[in-house]
Amino acid sequence: MLKITKDTNPKLREKCKEVPLPLSEENHQFLVEMMDYLHLSQDPEYREKHPSVREGVGLAAPQAGKNLRMLVISYFNPTEEEPERVTEYALVNPKIVVNSIKKTYLEGGEGCLSVDEEHRGYVYRDFKIVVKAYNDLTGKEEHITARGYDAIVLQHEIDHLDGILFYDRIDKNDPFKIIEGAVRV
Repeated sequence: MLKITKDTNPKLREKCKEVPLPLSEENHQFLVEMMDYLHLSQDPEYREKHPSVREGVGLAAPQAGKNLRMLVISYFNPTEEEPERVTEYALVNPKIVVNSIKKTYLEGGEGCLSVDEEHRGYVYRDFKIVVKAYNDLTGKEEHITARGYDAIVLQHEIDHLDGILFYDRIDKNDPFKIIEGAVRV
């Protein structure tokens, strides 16, 4: 089982290294371990037996102890057309190549598996982004278009690869300031 690096560790503030492609077996296995951790974190029975494990929807490699530009995302994301839909990625070297001017934020604020303390305030992010990355789940380079919650999750995890934590983006002078036109999620 992976051990989550906490925000008190200076390693979490380092910029991560690009990952050589094709992906090595070791890096592929690390992505599998990260995804397994996420899936277990979402299992209420597992969390009951392991109270130190918190539920997560994303995990970046530095949070699991490796300074590599890799991340995994997995969460239940039903739509009317696809009631069993799950959003899931295992991304290598993700890069935001397009972003919107319009902003979005989570009404309840963001949280993080690496952050135990509560940090109240709004984290404004781009409402729409396009991310270019190698997706280990499909075995190819992809362009992922994300809006709203999906874009927030991707930006949160990509920030980890640059040593940025969500609370760095909260306005220290006015944590609950409203940006006109921003989409509340």
